[in-house]
Amino acid sequence: MAKRQFLILVGLLGLLASAQAQTDPTERPKKLRISSGVAEGLKTYTVNPKYPKEAREKGIQGDVILQATIDTKGNITNLNAVQGDPILVEASIEAVKQWRYKPYVLNGEPVEVETTIKIQFHM
Repeated sequence: MAKRQFLILVGLLGLLASAQAQTDPTERPKKLRISSGVAEGLKTYTVNPKYPKEAREKGIQGDVILQATIDTKGNITNLNAVQGDPILVEASIEAVKQWRYKPYVLNGEPVEVETTIKIQFHM
């Protein structure tokens, strides 16, 4: 738990530093990149992926890495696979599309953020 809190704090400090470095403080960023740890702390609703029957029968296991955008309302958009077996990717995308987050707020305004999501399939 302490490691997770540390990762969230480090991510927030990095975002704060980059926000202060902007030349025009009134300019709203188009999209920020946040760590998976920060995103995890914002998650409000999770649907666990179902292990595909075909993958179990074939002994397929491993990690799926997804890249996602969390919009200003906390919904997942632009969800793409970066790594993983196609059978496991499909199950991961089906589940993650349903996840919900608290909007990421910068300077009092919700902003769109990009992050990665890791789903583990192990028997």
